[in-house]
Amino acid sequence: MSEKPNHVHRYDDGVTRCRWPGKDDLYVAYHDEEWGVARSGDDEMFERIALEGFQAGLSWITILRRREEFRKVFKNFAVAKVAKMTDSDVEKLMQNAGIIRNRAKILATIRNAQLIQELQRNGESISDIVWSFAPPANKRTPAAKNFEWRATSAESDALSKHLRKLGFSFVGSTTMYALMQATGFVNDHAPGCFRREQLR
Repeated sequence: MSEKPNHVHRYDDGVTRCRWPGKDDLYVAYHDEEWGVARSGDDEMFERIALEGFQAGLSWITILRRREEFRKVFKNFAVAKVAKMTDSDVEKLMQNAGIIRNRAKILATIRNAQLIQELQRNGESISDIVWSFAPPANKRTPAAKNFEWRATSAESDALSKHLRKLGFSFVGSTTMYALMQATGFVNDHAPGCFRREQLR
């Protein structure tokens, strides 16, 4: 999220929120109910990694409007099922206008699922790995003074580097910071937003 001040807005329902959802009801609901809420579990984290990867170069609302179709074609992002997807599945996805038809991102999603399976076979969890890069709890809400939304952090740089070393794709630092914002690693609701205090 990269809005400039004023960061918050008093909406027609009387609630003060971050300005970035605008008047889109789907986006407002996402802001109010999901953005910044802690997530865990390998399938859950895989979905977030995949969708943030598909977002690269696009806006999040573009992905959000297609999320249900993404979930349908990627088998609710069950790692074990996506890891088994074939070239035939890829070709079907490339014909599906309900998702982002980017072959490299589709292939990366399947490959990333296979890498997660390898981790699981070795007794590791992608959720645990990603969370190991979270900042300390007392540093997850940035100071109100001079607040600005940023695109990366030292933690997202380190997470990106680690996942790339493991073979993952579409996990750049900006993408990983968006993941951290979305899944509660950081509380980037702007000062004055009603969710900022709720998620502290």
